[in-house]
Amino acid sequence: MKTSKLELLAGLFVAIGIAAITWLTVKLGAGALMGGDTYVIEARFTNAGGLSSGGNVVVAGVPVGRVDGIRVDPVDFSAIVTLRVLSHLKLPTDSIASIKTTGLIGDKFIAIAPGADETNLKPGDRIVDTEASVDLESLIGKMAFGSVDKGAEDAAQEAPAPPP
Repeated sequence: MKTSKLELLAGLFVAIGIAAITWLTVKLGAGALMGGDTYVIEARFTNAGGLSSGGNVVVAGVPVGRVDGIRVDPVDFSAIVTLRVLSHLKLPTDSIASIKTTGLIGDKFIAIAPGADETNLKPGDRIVDTEASVDLESLIGKMAFGSVDKGAEDAAQEAPAPPP
């Protein structure tokens, strides 16, 4: 009788542990452990290549939110990125949002550089100043095949030499 009670307690302990790990995995995957209330803002980019939903939003290297979604504006075909940011973080309206890469070919994230404006972004507002993602493949292609701005090279060759 004692071993069956001990086995039941051990099984219950294991089941609670598995349930706790499952709950934590689901919360981490959804980004729900960011800590507290959040609000939604948007940013318009000309190129959001490589950025995906769930990516980090950072200010001064500190994670402060997540990328909630990415869609195409049907009017001008730009990328509208929806950001979910911690509610205690008051971002000025002249903040700049940039798409950055972790490492050389790592994950993409949004880095926000706060401005100095007195007014703050409200839920649903849009960051106007943005810097799009750098397309590393096209840069390497331009360097490899020599199609880097040849007009600037030609102008440099035609310029007179400085006097000795």
